[in-house]
Amino acid sequence: MLKRFGEYLPHHAFKTLQKQLQSSWADELEHVTLSVALKCYSRDLKSGTQIHSLAISSGLGAYLTVSNSLMNMYCKTGYFSQAFTIFENIHHPDIVSWNTILSGFDQSCKAHEFAHRMHISGINFDAVTYTTALAFCLDLHELPFGLVLHSSLLKSSYNGDTFVGNSLISMYYRCSCLDEAKRVFDEMDKRDLISWNAMLSGYTQMGNFGSEALSIFKKMMEEGIQLDHVSFSSVLSAVSHEGSLELGSQIHGLVVKAGSESHVSVSNVLMSIYSKCDSVESAQLVFDNMIERNVISWTTLISINGRNAMSIFDEMQKNNVPPNEVTFVALIHAISTENLSKEGGMIHGICIKTGHSRELDVANCLISMYAKFKCIEDSRKVFNELVNKEIISWNAMISGFAQNGFFLEALQTFLTMISDSKPTEFTFGSVLSAIASAEAIPIMYGWCCHCCTVKAGFATNPIISSALIDMYAKRGNIKEAQLVFDENPQVNPVAWTAIISAHSRHGNYENAMYLFKEMEEAGMQVDSVTFLAILTACGRSGMVDTGCQVFERMTKDYGMKPSGEHYACMVDILGRAGRVEEAEEFMKRIPGKPGLSTLQSLFWASKVHGNVELGERVGEALMEMEPTDSGVCVSLSNMYAYKGDWDKVAKLRKWMRERGLKKEVGFSWVDVGSVGGSMQMHGFSSDDRSHGQSEEIYRMIDCLAIEMKCFESEMVEYFIFVEFSSSI
Repeated sequence: MLKRFGEYLPHHAFKTLQKQLQSSWADELEHVTLSVALKCYSRDLKSGTQIHSLAISSGLGAYLTVSNSLMNMYCKTGYFSQAFTIFENIHHPDIVSWNTILSGFDQSCKAHEFAHRMHISGINFDAVTYTTALAFCLDLHELPFGLVLHSSLLKSSYNGDTFVGNSLISMYYRCSCLDEAKRVFDEMDKRDLISWNAMLSGYTQMGNFGSEALSIFKKMMEEGIQLDHVSFSSVLSAVSHEGSLELGSQIHGLVVKAGSESHVSVSNVLMSIYSKCDSVESAQLVFDNMIERNVISWTTLISINGRNAMSIFDEMQKNNVPPNEVTFVALIHAISTENLSKEGGMIHGICIKTGHSRELDVANCLISMYAKFKCIEDSRKVFNELVNKEIISWNAMISGFAQNGFFLEALQTFLTMISDSKPTEFTFGSVLSAIASAEAIPIMYGWCCHCCTVKAGFATNPIISSALIDMYAKRGNIKEAQLVFDENPQVNPVAWTAIISAHSRHGNYENAMYLFKEMEEAGMQVDSVTFLAILTACGRSGMVDTGCQVFERMTKDYGMKPSGEHYACMVDILGRAGRVEEAEEFMKRIPGKPGLSTLQSLFWASKVHGNVELGERVGEALMEMEPTDSGVCVSLSNMYAYKGDWDKVAKLRKWMRERGLKKEVGFSWVDVGSVGGSMQMHGFSSDDRSHGQSEEIYRMIDCLAIEMKCFESEMVEYFIFVEFSSSI
């Protein structure tokens, strides 16, 4: 009676046991009754301990069945030490006793030791022993233990057992031995659904075996295997890796036909497939049709709906689904992409409140987000609050500094990082970009980074080689830039574009055009950045007709849609040549409104070539678009003054004062040496008196100026003498 209650109604089973204890049957209480009661309460520690006390007081605790049930209860409720104490006090444990303790370990190494103890104690392993022990082979490092178990299994009577065979398949794919898993699968006399699913999951989880997973799935259908939600989840994951929308839609049809669409895991994978294939509407439809949604469902929807990410997150909270680390990473990425700075601060606050701001992936995303919003101090604060910084954190901070013009800080962070962490190619890419962009940083730091990349084996890496070419070119060493390009055996389109830009920057326009021709002949993929470099070269060299031809080739021959920068280059090409009216007409043909860079190109061209009327029109348009640009305001004021329109000059100057706009002060930098391993740079502006020794400094500058003038006079006399001598 108690046993039947125990199978269906554990609460009634315990009440029945209590009544039995209160009745005259208490003296006849049997060990079987206690074992069944413990089975009913195997996950209820409070009731289990009460029954344990009863077993001790009644003297029934010595029975093996009671001890085994007690061990099972303590293992399932997380009190393994109590279970092990009971085991150690059993005089003659049976195979159930050993298996119960083996299943209770939470560390694979301890489980391996206990299995070895079983073996040397002469215990014959059964199917449960093998499956339990095999479950503790979690990765390649524990494969030797799995091989020993497999060898032992081959000599036992459980060799053909389907249950054990399934465990072997799972063990081998966890250890990345798919060939062995397939061999076990092929040699099985009888396979059930779990066998097929184990093989299918194995191929899927390895990531690069999509075709093999699809082949297994096809065989399952051919042999009439009844597919379940595990089968569909696995094969859909394989399709997701392959990124095939057509195949995903076909399997989606099978899912609907089999009635497995209601399983949340299947729907989540379907959403993932549609999102990877940019079919947002299909993913949304799957989500809308879901009966049950979990945190994965909501997170996937957030990741594919950047513009609506915040509203989806709000709906997620209304449905009482707590976000996890992945949710916040997806949300912060969406906020960064859509430039929602206000929402970014709100989400950071929620992360702090929920404790997720301390998680490394979330913190790294916050660093990058604030850097993109140009809130570099907020990035620095998140970075400094990290207790354990990984290389991704350092890379995010260095990249953030470099992208926001804090080049010295980027280098200093890199110098601090290398004492604790090993830099990656992304680290070097960011720090080389900083060195390239800051004349204040001595070039020796660039040389040191170059040496480090060679030592780390990154010298031929596309990212590094391109960064090195750019760094040397910007710092005036075109020969070294060309050498880096020539010595790279794996030159890619990025490196070609970098060397073309380098020659263009140094005025070697013929070389730039020649390299562009070579690039095309080499079959390299020419992208929009390459064309930008060529158009820039055409503009600076005055090759107007060539620039127009290149622009036409880009749009017609290569089918590329010009960006705002391409249009700005074309306006610059025409403007530099003095053809400002043509430049204005070209700008009028740009689809939509011209961008900021296009207007700036036309404005400066009109200023240089004295077209005041055009300059006024463009300058006023620029002020509406970028009212904080003091350079435009000052130049426009000068144009008004040139025309004698002093009312507009006064009005504009007043407008600038009210907004605190003034021409930015130019700074110079000097390296004052290294102090405590840190690079020390001193910045100063014209007539800067902030330094404590400014008087002494200016006296020394005056002395140097006198010496330089004397030297200049001597050199002039020398060259006159040389020229006169050569003409005699």
